[in-house]
Amino acid sequence: MDWNWIDYGVGYFVSFFEDFSAPAIGLAIAFGAVWLACYWSPLFKKPWLWGVFVSSAFLTLAAISFIHIPLIQWIADQLYYMHHFPSRIVLHRLFYLAGIPLIGGLVMEGAKLVPVVVYWRRSGKNLDPKLGLAIGAVAGAGFGILQAYGVLATKLWGAFPAYAYDFFNPACSYGFLCTFFPVAAQIAFSALAGYGLARGRGWQFYLIASVLHGLLNLAWRLFPGMTLYSYGNPSYSLGACVYTAVLAALVTAWALWLRWRKRAATAEPET
Repeated sequence: MDWNWIDYGVGYFVSFFEDFSAPAIGLAIAFGAVWLACYWSPLFKKPWLWGVFVSSAFLTLAAISFIHIPLIQWIADQLYYMHHFPSRIVLHRLFYLAGIPLIGGLVMEGAKLVPVVVYWRRSGKNLDPKLGLAIGAVAGAGFGILQAYGVLATKLWGAFPAYAYDFFNPACSYGFLCTFFPVAAQIAFSALAGYGLARGRGWQFYLIASVLHGLLNLAWRLFPGMTLYSYGNPSYSLGACVYTAVLAALVTAWALWLRWRKRAATAEPET
């Protein structure tokens, strides 16, 4: 493997912490708190959940930097040297359209699920689905907040500070929307995976969460206007924001339905 990609992974990992921005981290935490509150995760009743929160964020970022990035580059190189394929350009376009989002979903959801699996094993593989869903939501919130902070601090506000508080500028408002809703999606994906793990269907729900995560990543491929750099200005397409918001809302609704349906089922015998 080319060691340049290792250097690139290190650079990507470090880039999240090079430029500290208090407004960016405050807004990212606010986004996460809004969505996580819907799950009523017992963060303050179970302090060990903060460990899940922090470890999930750093494990996922490390997985992106040192597994996802080198892996997609290696696959792209292998595809490039497949001389018998009629068109290398078509091959690369297909891979970058479908392959990268799916691989990213598998890697990121696997990394986010590591702390949940650790607790599941330590509890004797006997975990209440309601708690499994809550732990998964906390794990997703950890990375979701870190990812939102990285976008706001190093790309949107860091690169274009003039747009930071121009809420009437589409570049700024779309940028916030395309940051707010992915946090919800990250939480919901991991919540589903945690729920499936507790129900004894970990692999099935992990694959579901990974495919849904891949669909979220696909927004960057389906809407070329969704870029942070467009003629010297930040630019987000309305289509990308709507796509992201709809997907996040649907997956969040599913996860919350499972969460509150489970609550009703456990509350009934007590009544």
